[in-house]
Amino acid sequence: MVTSLRMWLLLRKRDAGRTDPQRLSGVLAVVAFAVTTAVALLVLGGFQAFAERAANAAVDDYDASMYVMLAGTAAGLLLIPLVTLGGAASRLAVARRDERLAAMRLAGATTSQVSTLALLDSTLQAATGAVIGAAAYFGLIPLVLPVTFQQRPFSYAELVLPWWVLPLAVITVVLVALVSAAASLRRVAITPLGVAARQAPPGLHWTRVVPIVAVGIGFVVLWNTGQAPLIVLILFLFGGLAVVNIIGPWLMGVIGKRAAKRAKTAASLVAARRIIDAPKTAWRSVGGVALATFIASMAAAAAMFGASGTDTIMIDIGTGGQLTLVIAAVVAATSTGVMQAGRIIDQRTEYRALHLAGTDIRVMDKARLLEVGIPLIAAVLLATAAASLFLVPALGVGLVTQPVVVIQYLLSVVGACALVLAGSWASKGVVRTVLA
Repeated sequence: MVTSLRMWLLLRKRDAGRTDPQRLSGVLAVVAFAVTTAVALLVLGGFQAFAERAANAAVDDYDASMYVMLAGTAAGLLLIPLVTLGGAASRLAVARRDERLAAMRLAGATTSQVSTLALLDSTLQAATGAVIGAAAYFGLIPLVLPVTFQQRPFSYAELVLPWWVLPLAVITVVLVALVSAAASLRRVAITPLGVAARQAPPGLHWTRVVPIVAVGIGFVVLWNTGQAPLIVLILFLFGGLAVVNIIGPWLMGVIGKRAAKRAKTAASLVAARRIIDAPKTAWRSVGGVALATFIASMAAAAAMFGASGTDTIMIDIGTGGQLTLVIAAVVAATSTGVMQAGRIIDQRTEYRALHLAGTDIRVMDKARLLEVGIPLIAAVLLATAAASLFLVPALGVGLVTQPVVVIQYLLSVVGACALVLAGSWASKGVVRTVLA
């Protein structure tokens, strides 16, 4: 342990330079952990507010308990991209060191030493980001105060969590980081030659598509027969989202191969090859948009019922859907920016080779945007199809002919996609850093 600690301190000194990609990846990981912690605490604060209102409501006020269930559903939906972002931050810290750690394994370092080095990095970055995020949470609360639910806005005290939640959140983030980092380390510790040789991952099978059909049919049957309570239907919605995340990586691989065959420019060919090489990473970069699209569909459907302005709970469901959508879009944009910057650092040798071969930086930027844009379109279409599989059989075909539904849905999706593309565009400065 002492030897591993000394080696870690030496590596920390080695990464002290401002232009060192390892240092840059560490900064990105801290930012990702900070966003994860701040947003997670804000979401939990919102759930607490509804729970307190329900506790103080009249005994016969059944709507109050309904608000708690809906708030819990929204919190559960948002925890999915937050865990993904936290996991991405952990993988960013470890994956950027794959080659160095693999080289150390080949040079004689033990598995425990290699694992300890990477886990120490992840612990430090996760703890730093979580503490920053816990402090930033108090600054985010005022942004939510103007939002009105149950015909009254939130108060600051409603959204402030008990003091013991903050250290618990920091510990949770660190544990998530350690678990994700340990999982990422398995391929370095077991097959260092494979990492050093940059071997391609195995392909994904089309059978990933099958579960979504089963989940969709089950939901429709339960909805139309009335054989399940609301909580069971909500669980089916979560199951649908989980299945979408199973299908997504396979779909990225299929689209990447088709894009490579039809590529007419250097930028489109490079983007397609990168998607083929890492379909799971391509999906993680836009998976948050798939969730945002799914939420946008639900919020737009709620807007159809709340358009008359008389049903308070339906109006609040639409408002909650829009708030959830905004948070999901911001998390998705952050996730895309962090993952894109991480991929640039990981592929810095390729970028330098392309630059030395005469490739213009604008071509690299275009390839990078296509690397996000192509999966982005696929994610939106997949999430739209999945949402339609739940909503159309339950609410009827008339849902897609309502102008208020279509317009709100399109504006929400376009806004979420714009944020994600902005996150990708923000990472272009990393290209200049690795080429410097």
